[in-house]
Amino acid sequence: MLDDSKWDIPAFNTARWKGKTTKYCTVIPVINEGSRIASLLNRMAELSIPALTDIIIIDGGSNDGSLADELLDSCNVAGLLVKTGPGKLSAQLRCAYAFALREGYEGIVTIDGNDKDDPVAIPEFVEALDSSYDFVQGSRFVAGGVAVNTPLSRDLAIRFIHAPLLRIFSGFKWTDTTQGFRAYSRKMLLAPGIEPFRAQFSTYELLAYLSYRAPKQGFKCLEIGTSRRYPEGEVPTKISSFKGNLSVMTILIKSCLGHYNPSGR
Repeated sequence: MLDDSKWDIPAFNTARWKGKTTKYCTVIPVINEGSRIASLLNRMAELSIPALTDIIIIDGGSNDGSLADELLDSCNVAGLLVKTGPGKLSAQLRCAYAFALREGYEGIVTIDGNDKDDPVAIPEFVEALDSSYDFVQGSRFVAGGVAVNTPLSRDLAIRFIHAPLLRIFSGFKWTDTTQGFRAYSRKMLLAPGIEPFRAQFSTYELLAYLSYRAPKQGFKCLEIGTSRRYPEGEVPTKISSFKGNLSVMTILIKSCLGHYNPSGR
């Protein structure tokens, strides 16, 4: 029986739920993604992803009308959750992951809603989960990976700061540690040494923490090659150029030093 009595989950509304039909789900965090989310969902529908994994969107409070019922119906979206409590990306993910675990999913794939990642790789994530991997990270820097128009400053930060530090401190040879195209097993998310449902995961902490903590706890990790494309002349991200990047680096250091580890573990 699932014990969620100690979970700290931001308030959210279930605006749409058609029920669980697959073993795994794909969670898509969004906020005001405009035409980008429509492009992603239509691509996923063309690839028959809804037949493989239920699609659950977690909205951080969009007001751009991009999540119209007609779009969600045509793309076979199973669920739409709307976060009403505080927090950014990590808070959204806590809402969606808690919902998915309570519904009984055996694993969760996550892909950003800004249409930078190619969903063609989702079946490979599912195959890895079926092969008993607990944490599957998409990477543009391993065999089969593709990076297009990545801003130079971001490319250098990932290659020479973010990924190397997590490699050293986690013990796993990560190459691409900032992107959210990844998958987690139910076993890992519910493990007492992980405990992702804590209020301190509010902005971008959860991604770096799990990249550090999962290998340290002995979970089976894997990177697979994926495509990540930035559009010409535009960087679709919610992380501001200086303040946001400084926050990401602070979170990275705290993660590597065990700041987010569960108390007493």
